[in-house]
Amino acid sequence: MPNAYHASIEGAQHGGKTLEQFLDYARKSGATGAQPSNYMLADGKGGFRKAKDIRAAFESRGMSIDGVSTHCPFWVHTSAWTGTKSGNPFIPADVAKLPADKIEKWHETYLLKIMDLVAELGVKSVPMFWGVAFGWEVATGYPWGFWAGAGFDLIKEGQERFVKKTAKLRRHANELGLKLCHEIHPGTAAMCADDFLMLVNICDNDPCLAVNADPSHCWEGESWETRFLKVGKYIYAAHVKNFTIRPGFPLRAAEPNWPRRAMQFTDLPTGDLNMQRYAELLLHVGYRDRYCKLHGTATAPLVVEAESAHRDLDSTSANGVRYVADHLCWPAAAGSFEDGMGA
Repeated sequence: MPNAYHASIEGAQHGGKTLEQFLDYARKSGATGAQPSNYMLADGKGGFRKAKDIRAAFESRGMSIDGVSTHCPFWVHTSAWTGTKSGNPFIPADVAKLPADKIEKWHETYLLKIMDLVAELGVKSVPMFWGVAFGWEVATGYPWGFWAGAGFDLIKEGQERFVKKTAKLRRHANELGLKLCHEIHPGTAAMCADDFLMLVNICDNDPCLAVNADPSHCWEGESWETRFLKVGKYIYAAHVKNFTIRPGFPLRAAEPNWPRRAMQFTDLPTGDLNMQRYAELLLHVGYRDRYCKLHGTATAPLVVEAESAHRDLDSTSANGVRYVADHLCWPAAAGSFEDGMGA
């Protein structure tokens, strides 16, 4: 039986590398596919490299294009209205100086163009996350100061805002047959499974709304199994990442120094999550079959996004790719283990 998955890697954390350098690193680490960031596809002139040149870079190394990571521009687009500066590292310096509505419009245009490129590359799953469309009060997950009162309802206002601000992007994604795969994540428009299902509902079951599974963001009560069973049919992309919780430390604190924080991203083998069970759940909810049907491939990518506050990033990611290749890329069962009993 052929393997269900193949080992892949995300490029966002490796932004210091060019596309070619990233692919060489990924291939040397054992990946057979890769998910470059949108920044790696830039031409240095304010636009994007030609699709044929990008494809050639992958093909010359015998690697598959497993999506384009577009988390940063999507998040900025849906968060700019708040006036936040936390997205500035992802915004061109001249654009960051513009009023919020101009920053949003610039990113809308940028995202329409990157979707055109992704479609031309033959990719259908776009890993990303929507920004804080409901405002920072709601993004805390705790209604301090209240979320509704005389003359205001932050949830209702956020729903209307999300539908309106994302309409053009969703329409274009549907025209191109793309799945916008939201990574359910703290500080985004959907921080848990029910939040995501609410977005689907307010957008009238828009078919472009999908999920990028990542178990490392399930650290505040909702387990990865609960989350991904709820949204299983929407999963069209999957990251592989692990974490640990340091007991006795507050999960929410004004602590910017990663080594001092309670939640620590780790290498894949030593975190709190069982990666084998995660890969099995993805198979159970149909991710492999869904991805392969959409892209016409024999296997689905398990995209390593290893991060660590202590271990060198290249070392962490390379270790993660090897772990996925050695432990998670196995043949899927063709039937029940009971089928042969008594034969």
